[in-house]
Amino acid sequence: MPQTLKDIRSCIEKELEEFEVHFRQAIQSRIPLLDKISLYIIKTKGKQFRPMISLLCAKLFGEINENTFTAATMVELLHTATLVHDDVVDESDQRRGFFSINALWKNKIAVLVGDYLLSRGLLVALNRNQFEMLKILSNTVSDMSEGELLQLEKARRLDITKEIYYQIIRQKTASLIATSCHCGALTTCHDTSKLEHIHRFGMNLGIAFQIRDDLMDLESDIMGKPKIQDIREKKMTLPLILALGSAPSNESKQIIRGIRSDSENEDVIRRTVEFIHRFDGVRKATEEMNQHRDEALRSLSHLPSGEIQSALSRLCYFVTEREK
Repeated sequence: MPQTLKDIRSCIEKELEEFEVHFRQAIQSRIPLLDKISLYIIKTKGKQFRPMISLLCAKLFGEINENTFTAATMVELLHTATLVHDDVVDESDQRRGFFSINALWKNKIAVLVGDYLLSRGLLVALNRNQFEMLKILSNTVSDMSEGELLQLEKARRLDITKEIYYQIIRQKTASLIATSCHCGALTTCHDTSKLEHIHRFGMNLGIAFQIRDDLMDLESDIMGKPKIQDIREKKMTLPLILALGSAPSNESKQIIRGIRSDSENEDVIRRTVEFIHRFDGVRKATEEMNQHRDEALRSLSHLPSGEIQSALSRLCYFVTEREK
């Protein structure tokens, strides 16, 4: 039976409501415009996947406490800041079905709002003397920036190997999910070995999460059409990379030339999607995604059993089965 986030988070529902209060307090400002934008961010919030993970990983080892809410708030502030900045970089006017910050208030304000959210995330940890969390978060900010820049550099040349792809998604996506796990667990556990297991769990979960994103871009929506936004944006996803590695060199070069010269051309997109399926890119990427899910589950098997471990196990399957 497909996993749902509602079922997975049921064991921390009360704590998630309390987290909401902490998050609202963290982004409050005395500047009316900033306060207005903060309220809009709260109104258009997503699944709160990362704070949920922080709370679950803390509860895996003990009782959720004020430091746990600090960890959850910190990672959600960083995540929200990166989304605001990403929308500026990608020139996107929508986020989760709502207008993006840059669409409503223009790029200059959006960049400053992203900076504000990032600084609030750092201050939340600093104000509670959570220096280990601050160190972990600062390293994650650096990783995410490097991953984004590496992806932008490679998008221009379209020469991403599987190894570089994994480097990008470890830094850009998986590092924050691993940090969400690690910082949450750090508030109730001080066993280095267990913290290493929870960090590895988060890293593999994050890798599986990103590969699932790649696959969803190629899947049909309710209108029967794939989104194929990644091809339009010249993003080298795992299904495409694996298909390129399996195809004859002349066909691979032809596909790369088409994407490089006119990635928004409907014929180029159609040929690329057909090419990915013909050379087993989707099947092979699905296998690799499931391998990372299984690695996450193996790390989890070294940690305390019970209701929370079960919820985190179900989360692994949710990540690889989700439709959005």
